[in-house]
Amino acid sequence: MATDSGDGTTGKHVAGDARKRRPLWQETILLLVVALALAVVLKAFFVQAFYIPSASMEPGLIKNDRILVERVSTWGGGRPQRGDVVVFDDPGGWLPPSSAGPANPLARAMADIGIYPEGGHLVKRVIGVEGDVIHCCDDQGRIEVNGQALDEDSYVKDADVVECRGPQGPGDCEWTAGPVPEGHLFVMGDNRTNSEDSSAHMCNADADCNQSPYVPVDLVVGKVFVLIWPADRFGLLHRPATFEDVPDPS
Repeated sequence: MATDSGDGTTGKHVAGDARKRRPLWQETILLLVVALALAVVLKAFFVQAFYIPSASMEPGLIKNDRILVERVSTWGGGRPQRGDVVVFDDPGGWLPPSSAGPANPLARAMADIGIYPEGGHLVKRVIGVEGDVIHCCDDQGRIEVNGQALDEDSYVKDADVVECRGPQGPGDCEWTAGPVPEGHLFVMGDNRTNSEDSSAHMCNADADCNQSPYVPVDLVVGKVFVLIWPADRFGLLHRPATFEDVPDPS
């Protein structure tokens, strides 16, 4: 039989309330575990944080900018499209050893579970997908994809100054790449005079061809969709309209 505690509650209720309350330290640990679990799930399936490791994507993305990458567009066999800015693993020899990511053990552990911007990756813009032929350049210095010239003035650095839009390739402003192999991408940085991208890894007559300029789709982490830091430059990233005019490969 329950006894009255004198304040209108019974002994049974008091005991039950005591069992429901947890010490603050237990609640804190529980919240941390839940937060970490959510971070792991978000990283694995939805969103991951990265930072920009170099000047290769200027002027839109500057070194040490913080970005978010979404994985949803890759679900169900989805693949990056022309014009997307993507993050991908090093295909082999594209990154210097110093670009491995956070050196601080705590920051590295946080990066592993997705709550700190992660390094050791590259960020570039997709110019060509499988089957595409990319040519540099037409008589106005524009990159052509499947014969269609791209209007890149809105995102290429110093567009009104550089002679052409693809100077890293063999012969600087005169090269052709493709057809892009099945399951691969041709990528370029927006800072065309300072980007170790597909055009910079093409073979030429003066160098041995021991690497491929194409990035396997399987190495793509996801598409950059928002610049989150610094706060005064916060904004969403959109696929440039010029890529809508590119015809399918013949």
